[in-house]
Amino acid sequence: MFANLLIILASSLVMIALFRRLRLPPVLGYLCVGLLVGPTAFDWINESEHLPDVAELGVVFLLFSLGLEFSLSKMIALRQVVFRLGSQQVLLSTALLGLMLILLGMPVTPALLLGAGLSLSSTAIVTKELSSLGEVFSSHGQNAVGVLLFQDVVAVLLLTLVPVFAGSSAQAWYWALPLTLVKTVVLFFGLLLASRWLLPRLFHEVAASRSAELFVLLALVIVLLTAWLTHLLGLSPALGAFLAGMLLGESHYRHQIEADIRPFRDILLGVFFVSIGMLIDLQLFVSHSLLILGLTLGLMLIKGTIVALLVKWRGSDHETAWRSGLALAQGGEFCFALMAQMQQNRMLPDELGGLLLAATFCSMLLTPLLLRGAPKIALRLHRKPNQEAQIEEISALNADLDQHVVICGYGRVGQSIGRFMRNANQPYIALDNDPVRIQEASASESNVHYGDSSRADLLIAVGLLRARLVVIAVDQSDVTLRILEEARRHNDQVPILVRTRDDSQLTELKAAGATEVVPELLESSLMLGSHALIMLGLPARQVQERVDQVRSDRYRLLHGLYRGADDEET
Repeated sequence: MFANLLIILASSLVMIALFRRLRLPPVLGYLCVGLLVGPTAFDWINESEHLPDVAELGVVFLLFSLGLEFSLSKMIALRQVVFRLGSQQVLLSTALLGLMLILLGMPVTPALLLGAGLSLSSTAIVTKELSSLGEVFSSHGQNAVGVLLFQDVVAVLLLTLVPVFAGSSAQAWYWALPLTLVKTVVLFFGLLLASRWLLPRLFHEVAASRSAELFVLLALVIVLLTAWLTHLLGLSPALGAFLAGMLLGESHYRHQIEADIRPFRDILLGVFFVSIGMLIDLQLFVSHSLLILGLTLGLMLIKGTIVALLVKWRGSDHETAWRSGLALAQGGEFCFALMAQMQQNRMLPDELGGLLLAATFCSMLLTPLLLRGAPKIALRLHRKPNQEAQIEEISALNADLDQHVVICGYGRVGQSIGRFMRNANQPYIALDNDPVRIQEASASESNVHYGDSSRADLLIAVGLLRARLVVIAVDQSDVTLRILEEARRHNDQVPILVRTRDDSQLTELKAAGATEVVPELLESSLMLGSHALIMLGLPARQVQERVDQVRSDRYRLLHGLYRGADDEET
């Protein structure tokens, strides 16, 4: 057992470091490790009865973390996507994929159960790629996030139902299913009472002791205790972990708990994915390469087409539809867990299970490449059909504005600038690409619009050619540069004020046409330094002169940094 863990951890260390350099999700790295050290490749891992138990702990911690991050407020904000689009996607994909599995000779119940598993997508891969591409708040990003939220709930239900349909109990499934649901409700309310009365007192006492060790131990005990209690009730341990995480996610200690268990979760989850990778027969890629390729493309085509058609049916444009389908076309990590559980319960033939595992793995491997290539493909597409109407509407609403301020990015900084403008009775118009933020801001402000500030036609629609000032308050340096270049290309006279996090791109932004660049970190350092000098007794006028001198020298006095271990490279 110890030799197996040593081989797994050492191989994972090398592979994950390589995948980090390639900016690929660690999930794929762990699967590749399992593929390579498994019995069909180098065969470095010996048979061990303890390895599946360690891998199951990874699923328990994954579900607990998922419960912590499970946000009811987010589900309510995206309820149309979560419950309508999500349920439609899962039901249609389950029906179609289940029918195909029935035609391949599987019994009806396992086929539908596996079809439901194949309908799930990879939360880990999709959310990571959308975040790195800055597309979480785009139309297709919101569709993907909403559907993934619904799929996460379905995944927990499926993992609970496998033992029921496997016939592991003496009762028939139509009696065992209602009994399972009753047990789940009882468990939920039991944990709800504990989270309301018992756990807050425990966490308060542990937090008062200021012992990090006790806090970690309490978090681990809660995870393992809920999983054990759920197992005693004849349910999936992952279900108890999910419910416990969901209830603790509403507490004040949520972020600390999440930070404490993250190392255990990541390592145990890595072991789980390695164990899944070991189930994939490498010889199948040689002997059945065309079949695996066909299954991979078929799975992605079916799921992607269903999502795209549903999104299009909801009234979205072609680009949003196909990019939503592309984001959700792959298989997911919960499908691996489901297939492993079905194989243990003899519900899935080994040969078919191996082919589907390989196809799911390939679909996950292709997803980061497809999502990263999608923006370049989108740039070559024609303008979305509904963009013309959006541009005309924004242009008509702001036709009377003249000598106003255009604010690109309406986050924390952009909203502060807007308040200054209102207090000075200076007209302004703001753009932001976060639909939730725009929906909230539009309730009290009529001059805030949804849109990508780097689009030239949208900048012109908000009156760039008539503007007195442009303020770029976006927190992403590459996006800031694109907005600056577009604004300067169409108006070479308007002053442009740019907010940046630091001074790493100061020269580049000035060369691109920025009138003034305000590095946020340097300005806060400058203000703190000036207040410190005043509190030490220096005359305010003398301090102001020094501050003005630092600004006129482009913050040269503040340049240079002795980096620490926690400082990000810029």
